[in-house]
Amino acid sequence: MNVQPIKQRFSIIGTSPGLDRAIEIAAQVAPTDLSVLIQGESGSGKEVLPQIVHAYSARKHGPYIAVNCGAIPEGTIDSELFGHEKGSFTGAHEARKGYFEVANGGTIFLDEVGELPLTTQVRLLRVLETGEFIRVGSSKAQKTNVRVVAATNVNMLQAIQRGTFREDLYYRLNTVPIHVPPLRERKEDIHLLFRYFAQEAATRYKAPPLTLTDEALGLLKGYRWPGNVRQLRNIVEQMSVIEQTREIDGNTLRQYLPEETSALVPVSGGAPALGLDSISERELIYKFLFDMKNDLSALKEQVRTLLAGQPLGAQPVPPAYREEIFIPPATTPGTVSIRMPGEVDASEDIDHTEVEESLSLEEKEKEMIRKALAKHRNKRKNAAQELGISERTLYRKIKEYGIP
Repeated sequence: MNVQPIKQRFSIIGTSPGLDRAIEIAAQVAPTDLSVLIQGESGSGKEVLPQIVHAYSARKHGPYIAVNCGAIPEGTIDSELFGHEKGSFTGAHEARKGYFEVANGGTIFLDEVGELPLTTQVRLLRVLETGEFIRVGSSKAQKTNVRVVAATNVNMLQAIQRGTFREDLYYRLNTVPIHVPPLRERKEDIHLLFRYFAQEAATRYKAPPLTLTDEALGLLKGYRWPGNVRQLRNIVEQMSVIEQTREIDGNTLRQYLPEETSALVPVSGGAPALGLDSISERELIYKFLFDMKNDLSALKEQVRTLLAGQPLGAQPVPPAYREEIFIPPATTPGTVSIRMPGEVDASEDIDHTEVEESLSLEEKEKEMIRKALAKHRNKRKNAAQELGISERTLYRKIKEYGIP
C-alpha cells in the first residue's frame, strides 16, 4: 500500500518501515468499525493515527472528538464522557450531553486511556459491548453509535498485573493494535525531522534555517530521545531562537541535549523486572508497616511464652525490640519475671495489659494524608507530590475517607 498520499495529507515526516507500517494498518482498518488501540511512548506522534482512521472511514462526515483522559479529574470524568442530569450533583444546574452522546455517528479518540479509573472502565466496557450508556444521575439507558480509538503510553499488561486496568477492557480495545515506534528506532527520520522543524522555525521567527555538521548529525542519531519527536522539536526551536551561528556543530548541540535517562520505557517490549524505581513511596510504607506488624506479633508470642514459664525455643526476639525488654535472673525456680525499663519495685503487682496497636492501613493512610495536607496548608497538588501519588488519586482518597 502506498502511504505517501496519507503522509502528505497529514504532514507526516519520515520514511522508517515501522512508521509506514503503523500508517498502513490505520488506513486498512479505517473502513471497518473495529476498536483500535495505539501504543507508543509519549511524544511519538500517536495522535495523528486516529485522525487517519476517522478520515478514511465511513464516519468521516460525522463528529471527531479527542479526549485526554489523563487531564480530566476523577470526580468528573464520568460526567464528561457520559453526561449528567440536572441536579445529579452539586453544580449540575442543567442537563449536559457527554462526549459519547455528542460523538454519535462519528469517532471518539480516548488519549491516555490507561489513566481511566476502574469505575469508568466498567462504563466504557458496556458502551463497547452494547452501545449503551447511562448519564450520571439517570436510570435510563441511551444508545450511541460511536467508533472508539484509544491510545496509551502505559504498558497495559503491567497495568493489568497491578490491578489498575481491567483485562476484559484491554482485550476489547485491543481488537486492532497499532505500535508507533519511538524516535530512537527511526534514526533515518531524525535528519528529515530536524530540517522540517528548522524550516518551520525559520519561517516563524524570520531567520535563516539551521544546518548541521556531520558531527552534530551523528550526535542526533546516537541520542536516545526519551521525549521523542516532541523533544527534538523543542530543541530545534531553542537553537533557532538562541544561536546566532546558523550552522550547528557538535559542541553547540551538546549544550542542548540533556543527560540521557531511562525514565521512559518502551511500551512494546517485554515487561521489565520491577525494581526499587518502580515501587512508589506509599508501597514502601505499606511494606514497612506489614514488617512491623509481623515483628510485633512475634514479640507478643515471645512474651506469652515467657509468662507461661516455657522455654523460648529457637525463635529469637526481633532485633528492633531486643533493647526494650530485659530479663533479670529468676528468684524462684520455674518462674520468670519480666520487667520493663523504668520499673523499680519487683514486688509490685503488675497488670499485664495487652495493648493492641492499630495497624490498619486505612488509618495509616488517613493519617499520612492529613499530615501532608496540614503541612502544605491544604494545597492538594503539593500534598500529592509529598505522598508520591497523583492529584486525582489524592482527591479520590479524600472523598473516600471523608477527610475535611
